[in-house]
Amino acid sequence: MSKITTFLTYDKRAEEAVNHYVSIFKNSKIGKKTYYAKNMPLPEGTVMTIEFELEGQPYVALNGDEHFKFSDGVSLAISVDTQEEVDRLTEKLIEGGGEEGQCGWVKDRFGLSWQVTPKILIDLIGDKDKAKAQKALDAMMMMKRINIPELKRAVGL
Repeated sequence: MSKITTFLTYDKRAEEAVNHYVSIFKNSKIGKKTYYAKNMPLPEGTVMTIEFELEGQPYVALNGDEHFKFSDGVSLAISVDTQEEVDRLTEKLIEGGGEEGQCGWVKDRFGLSWQVTPKILIDLIGDKDKAKAQKALDAMMMMKRINIPELKRAVGL
């Protein structure tokens, strides 16, 4: 296990969330599970934690209780190359009740925020040509799902 692992606490749907995420990302797997024992916050035998990896990045999901909620202050960023990846990942992440936000942000049905970010977007908004970078930033601010062809048009590519 990595020295630093992202720990995600869900209300009571950690296993459902992990199964959903692992189905989306190719290089992913589920690892060790632990279970609640008697006299614990959730019923005996309920999954307590699940170790998993998404694209080689380690995570642990915990089944907590209703008072655990995600906030927009934390998100998982996904770096992608193509519009097909943007579209596929966005659709999969919002599947079952999630929603698209501005600038490539997505909230999944479990309340976790994601950023589906094409690499070209980062390159364009960080361009040394400040006018080009501003055009890219202005275009991005008008988008929900990032549209690579529109970004390219906005900066004259």
